[in-house]
This record gives sequence, structure tokens and C-alpha cells, in this order.
Amino acid sequence: MSGQRILVVCLAVTAAVLLVALVVTTPWRPLPSVPGGAVHPDAARDFSAAEIARGQALAREARPPAYLSMAASLVVTLLLGLTPLGARIVTGVARPFGGGWVWQVVVGGLVLLLIGRAVALPFDLRLESVRRRHGLSVQAWGGWWLDAAKGFAMSAGVVLAVLVALFALLRHWPRAAWPIAAGAGALLVVAMSFLYPLLVEPAFNRFHSMPDGELRTSLLQLAEKDGVPVQDVLVADASRRTTALNAYVSGFGSTRRIVVYDTTLRSATPREIELVAAHELGHAKRHDVLYGTLIGAAGAAAGLCLTGLLMGWRPLLRRAGADAAADPRALALLLAVVAVVATLSGPVQMLVSRRMEARADVHALDLTRDPDGFIAMQKRLALANRSNLTPNPVLQILFGSHPATAERIALARDWAKLHGVPEGATPPR
Repeated sequence: MSGQRILVVCLAVTAAVLLVALVVTTPWRPLPSVPGGAVHPDAARDFSAAEIARGQALAREARPPAYLSMAASLVVTLLLGLTPLGARIVTGVARPFGGGWVWQVVVGGLVLLLIGRAVALPFDLRLESVRRRHGLSVQAWGGWWLDAAKGFAMSAGVVLAVLVALFALLRHWPRAAWPIAAGAGALLVVAMSFLYPLLVEPAFNRFHSMPDGELRTSLLQLAEKDGVPVQDVLVADASRRTTALNAYVSGFGSTRRIVVYDTTLRSATPREIELVAAHELGHAKRHDVLYGTLIGAAGAAAGLCLTGLLMGWRPLLRRAGADAAADPRALALLLAVVAVVATLSGPVQMLVSRRMEARADVHALDLTRDPDGFIAMQKRLALANRSNLTPNPVLQILFGSHPATAERIALARDWAKLHGVPEGATPPR
């Protein structure tokens, strides 16, 4: 069987696995149908005109630099990959080191990544300035630059290691390289998800156990009631960077952890923190991180098979100034193809994320049976985080990882209708 046919079979199998995983594990309907119809999301019902306008003002200022950053990086990546310019850069910067394929991949890849980061940097700086002006960011500029450098160094290190391994496969086992890479890519996604809390998170935040007291006890009791084994609840020193409120769950197995921002502890009521924790327990109980990782692994495998097919297309290689996929001069083309595949998969990832977040909201409501407290918590989070309470529907579909605040509040009211809990019957404790 030819290498292209092997890739077609690999793509068909991995795409089928991905499709089944998406259909089976994604909670498409977190709530059953509501008698009398679902509550219509309406931000004006719960927020004043001034509060809505404040979120809209931040969104208007933040959207241009945020989207221009993504667009500029993608355009430059395509320019380098779909013209001989990228190939010339790769060979040129490696020449002082002898010009071997390893140097072309390592030095050329680093320069290409630096170019992509450099064109996005002015827009990222502008976005940070907007966040500062609206009171969301409190980080010193020195700290911001350090975080940017650490983030680039970590991501570039992983990417360059993967590229060297991939080109070694392409040079030594050209027919089997892409299927092997697909399997290795899937394993890498799983490994990174497992190791992320241990290696990446500590590079950007310090963590400590939540101090003993009523709140810690209530959260651990809540986890015990939910049947979710939690040995500890961690607090992140997010206040060094932001005033935003947040909590999250990451890792799985022995690295699973529930983390609460210290800003949340300082600003939210104990009941609101319990509801935030109940939402995160929903992710843990439903194994959302694990399932999300497995979906990501299947997506990575399918994406690499598709990339392999595109990298074998002769007209594309000629346009990039390369002879074959194993030619290091094809490096810029490879990065461009991966960027396009990742960009096109983004809306699907966001859709799955929104459905998982909605299910975690329902879990929090099932566990606490406190829709009024849940609504109060969502309002506090939205106001503290300067959320856009009336997001553009198209942008929400493309980039929204969570349901809009009005949708989450409407879901709580739908839950209350389904369970016969009248509004105002469960005041926050």
C-alpha cells in the first residue's frame, strides 16, 4: 500500500474515532425540555444599562487587538509557508551552523516562531493596555514581559522537539512517518494534559492549600457529598496579575486539582464560592478534563494525518520552495498547514467546551439546589470580570469557550422551573 493510501486510511480511522468521541461524550442537552418553553436569555433583566454598557465598552476596545493578533500571526505564517520566503529563511539562518537538517529545523523553526510571535506582540501589548485601563490587569510590565517570555520558551521548546522528531521520522521512515506521528501526537496530548498542572501552572502562579476554616471544610464536605475524591483545594495567587474572579479544574488522575483564584476568595461570598466549587466538581465528576484530553488526542491524530496528506501535495511543496515533506525547507509550509487546521478546528472545540460548561452549571445546581445563589454568583463573576453581557452571536460561536452570562442565568431559571423551585425561594446562605 502506498504512503498516500496509508494516510487516507489513517485519516478515515482517526476522523471516525474523533466523530464518535464528539457525539458520545459531548453533553448536547444538559437540561431536558422545559414545560412551557425555555427562559429567553436577557441581560437587561439582571443587569443595569450602565453595567451592560461597561462590558460592551471593554469588548469594543479589546476585540480589535485580540483578533488582529491572531490574524497577523496567521497571515505571516501563511506568507512564509506558501511562498519560498520561509524556505530561504530556514536555509539561511542554519548556514552558519553548517546547514544540516537538524540545524535547519531547530534554528529555522525558532526563527519562524519568533517572527510569528513578533508580529502579534504589538497587538498583545495593546490588549494588555486595554485590560489595565479597565482595571482587569494589575501586573507590572516587567512581570508581563517575563510571563510572555516564559510562555514562548515553553511552547517553542515543545514545538521544536516535536519538529525534530517528525523530520527524523520523515527522513528515515517516509511511508510510515505520518501514521506514527499521529499516534505519537495523540500520546503527547494526553501526557501534556497530565503534566500541565505539575510543569506549566507553577511557572506562572504560586499555589497553596486553602487555609483551614469553615469555607475549606464546607468545600471538602461538598466534594464528599458529590462523591468526588478531592484531597485538597488550592488557591492561586492570581491577584498578582488580575482583578478577575475565576476557578478551574485541571489534570486528571493523580494530578487532578481544583484551583480557586485568591481574588475569588477575597471578593465572593462563601456561598458563591461553594457554587463555583460545585461547578468545578461537575467537571471533575464527569471527567471533563479526561474526555476533553481524549477528544484532543483524537483530533491531533486526525489533524496530523490530514497535514500529512497536504504535505504530500506537489503543487503546495513547489509553491513553498521544497522538494518533499522531509525537506527541511518545507518547515514553514508545515507550520502554515498546522495553523490552518488548528484555526478551522477552533469553533468545534469552542462548541464542545460550551456544552461541557453548561453541564457543569447543571451539576452545580443539582448539587446545591440553589438557583438564586447560582444567579447571584454569575452576576458577581460577570461584573468583576467586566464580561460582555451581550456578545456578538457570531463571535460567540467562533471564540466563546463558555455560554454567555445571560444564557447561564437563563439555564438556572430553567432548572428552577423543572424542579419546581420558585425564584426567591432559596436565598444565598
